[in-house]
Amino acid sequence: MSTRVRRLTGAGTAVAAAVVFSAASLIGQTPAARPAAAPAAAPKAATAPVKEDLSVIGYVAGYKAPRTPWGDPDLQGVWNGNDLQGVPTARAATVGTRMLLNDDEFRQRVAQRDRTVETDNLDFDLEESEKFDAMGAVGGPVSPPPHWLERSKNVSRLSSFLIEPADGRMPATTPAAQAAAQARQQAQAARRATLQGREADSYTDRSNYDRCISNGILNSVTPKIYNSGNRIVQGPGWLAWSQEMIHETRVIPTDGRAPVSPAITSWMGTSVGRWEGETLVVTTTGLKPESALSGNPLSPEGKIIERFTRVGPKTLEYKMTVDDPKTWVAPWTIMMPIPLDPDYIFAEYACHEGNYTMFNILSGSRKDEQLQREAAAKGLPDPLQQNRGGGAGRGGRGGAGGGAGRGGRGGPGGGAAPAGGAPQQ
Repeated sequence: MSTRVRRLTGAGTAVAAAVVFSAASLIGQTPAARPAAAPAAAPKAATAPVKEDLSVIGYVAGYKAPRTPWGDPDLQGVWNGNDLQGVPTARAATVGTRMLLNDDEFRQRVAQRDRTVETDNLDFDLEESEKFDAMGAVGGPVSPPPHWLERSKNVSRLSSFLIEPADGRMPATTPAAQAAAQARQQAQAARRATLQGREADSYTDRSNYDRCISNGILNSVTPKIYNSGNRIVQGPGWLAWSQEMIHETRVIPTDGRAPVSPAITSWMGTSVGRWEGETLVVTTTGLKPESALSGNPLSPEGKIIERFTRVGPKTLEYKMTVDDPKTWVAPWTIMMPIPLDPDYIFAEYACHEGNYTMFNILSGSRKDEQLQREAAAKGLPDPLQQNRGGGAGRGGRGGAGGGAGRGGRGGPGGGAAPAGGAPQQ
């Protein structure tokens, strides 16, 4: 992770006009749920879409994006996701079908941001460090330096990233997907048992994120505790969509060409795009099974449809619809209104170059093995089963003799490693 020097200026969402939009019209672009075997009952009046003032999240009625010299809508710029911190993926049941928080809910979110910033700025106290549980808490076991942290300045009123289904809740997985998830969990538990408390015997015991491979097509876009920048660069017939953390860049043709076979897989899949008026529609297939979406792999029959629309002079509406009947009983869609931030420094994320995570975790585990052998030779209990700390890696703590992962704190004999603490996909 590269240290960033930034101007502490708010990214503020400028709004040209206060207008009222229907949440139903916004959601309407996404595929409808697959039909059930029997006709569904008429929806109750309480679940009807609510008319909401989306200008508070940067929407401007009738807005049309400026054009590139070759005539396409101009989506270029750096779009900073920091202000979307605090927005959950799934909506609280108490919010219902509202896409926006009411005043009381919004005040609670702002207060949570303020508490987080206050915690970030606490003085480091080694003796008190174990009392901190929150990821990113200064002085805690998973504490990065406070100058690495980036918090929302203009807190968003968006109630959740999920907008479809209309209640903002993730649809259920299919019975086959549930059985596959259970099998994966059992295999992981069996592997952990063979480690006998050690963090890793191989690099394959750590996540794609720890290994600087990929944060996945979904988690690359959602906001982190830093490095939440997104950048778009366009040329005739193509668009490059970059995420700052793990430096993911997808170069997407926009000429509507046919997609390649889904049998060809990669960490971020294969994407092709086409223009539909103001919106770039991108279809992605061929994700590697290890590159999961909300904890589940995309099946060969599944596809991801992204929509990029500039809905105001300083707001990019980003939508991702996941349609995979082998995995979920209905399609689901997330939406992020990402603010334009010309002052944001989109820094190089030198993940491999600064990745001490794998070296420290593996060397710490070798030290753990040594301690276990010495204890066994003396007839003593396994030292790893007594007073053991949390897991290493990004947002975790290193074992005895090892260093912490990204955002973690080194165990005895080890040093802290750079960066991290973002959620896993």
